[in-house]
Amino acid sequence: MAVTAARTGPALILVLATLTGIAPLATDMYVPGLPDLARSLGTRPSAAQLSLTTFLVGVVAGQLVLGPVSDTTGRRPVLLAGTALFAVSSLVCALAPSIVVLDVARLCQGFTGAAGIVVARAVITDLFRDAEAARKFSTLAAITSAAPILAPTVGGAILSVTSWRIVFAALAVLGLAQVAGVLVWVPESRPSGNRGSSPLAGLARLARRPAVAGYVISLCFGGAAVFAYIAGSTFVFSDVYGAAPGLVSVIYGVNALGSLAGSVLCGRLVARVGTGRLLVAGITTALAAGAVLTAALLTSGGSLALTWACLFAVITAFGVFFPAVTAAAQAAGRDAPGATSALLGGGQFLLGGAVSPLVGVFGTGSALPLALIVTGCLAVATAVVTAMRKCLRPDRT
Repeated sequence: MAVTAARTGPALILVLATLTGIAPLATDMYVPGLPDLARSLGTRPSAAQLSLTTFLVGVVAGQLVLGPVSDTTGRRPVLLAGTALFAVSSLVCALAPSIVVLDVARLCQGFTGAAGIVVARAVITDLFRDAEAARKFSTLAAITSAAPILAPTVGGAILSVTSWRIVFAALAVLGLAQVAGVLVWVPESRPSGNRGSSPLAGLARLARRPAVAGYVISLCFGGAAVFAYIAGSTFVFSDVYGAAPGLVSVIYGVNALGSLAGSVLCGRLVARVGTGRLLVAGITTALAAGAVLTAALLTSGGSLALTWACLFAVITAFGVFFPAVTAAAQAAGRDAPGATSALLGGGQFLLGGAVSPLVGVFGTGSALPLALIVTGCLAVATAVVTAMRKCLRPDRT
């Protein structure tokens, strides 16, 4: 496999980051326009919100299917088909005459958008190894950390001057730009002789491999903690502590910047410290911050400042953990990077989607349910990572 240096540089990482960031953009950009969407399509707000669920279902299914398929057919065909069909699905969303058409189009949008998420990790695994791969994953995570911050802002700006339909039209244009980016800057990175087994067999084989399974489980539970934070933090800060909407937005933005900073720190330290040590340090630090918050809430009731500080530490430490554990998992499943990426992404979304509603089930009248769920998920992730120490290579990668 001959890939020129020009095609492994910053432009490649920028395109892969854009492909990875499309899901949070497509999830969050139109959320401020949901009330107008419901009115224009003549449906209930709850029915309009279902379009969020159908999109996430598509993202999970798309990763589990398209990641392994890229191991057998190649990265570029999956990326080109996925980005092109994402643009088409986004255009159908923009023109949807009814909520049923919108929901079907959102399902397709999530499925096709998943191609970029799952294949981007496989491309990095194909082209880079060890500390260099971890640095690229850190760069990818740092860039895509900006997507949750930018999505509501960009969506709000569009909705301030036009309708929700233009948000989806903008996503269609972005999809076309991604097609061009893949054509110009993303090489066919899969080794030419590596056809692999059937997609389903590849997933099953990797799931039975202790190293891959351990890293996937730890990432899934760590990611579930972040999903719970996203689902519950707004209610905690606004309803429990009485923070104004503007302050809640600032808190959310600062914490997202913490995640970005953690990813940058991981990239700077990985060559000296090693992937294994960084992932252990990241998840144990996150667990310690969650435990401090839980103890404070149980003993003194906590405060807005303390809750913010502890959750900021959790999200920042997860920013270190995420690229490190991703690099470790992809290295352990290097013979089938697409399938490994599918397990990482699909499992994270599945468990996160299952855990996040628990915050509301156990109540948002106190910060304690959120703290307990976040800390519990991080405890499982830390326990799995600790057990995985024996699988870490002695050369610190």
